[in-house]
Amino acid sequence: MRRLLWLGIGLAVGALVVRKVTQKAQSYTPGGIATSLSESAGGAVESFRSFIDDVRAGMAEREQQIHEAFAEGVTFDDQFADLRGDPRIGDHEIFPEDGSR
Repeated sequence: MRRLLWLGIGLAVGALVVRKVTQKAQSYTPGGIATSLSESAGGAVESFRSFIDDVRAGMAEREQQIHEAFAEGVTFDDQFADLRGDPRIGDHEIFPEDGSR
């Protein structure tokens, strides 16, 4: 009875090992590589779409804030105004204000 138990355990473990090895070997075939690439490309595309949706939502929110400030007649708080005067930032060096190029 004991030998039969160990035989059953050995067969089960052997079957699991063979199955895992077969799956791993299949992932290195051309079809397996193509499947893997398509799945990772699909994930990258989905991440890119999510990023674009987040940027669009942020743009819409900011635009709404600007429209509300304009409708109320108040000066919109421009948090980047002090950076525009810095010659190292922006396009001041590319397009000088004196018009010389």
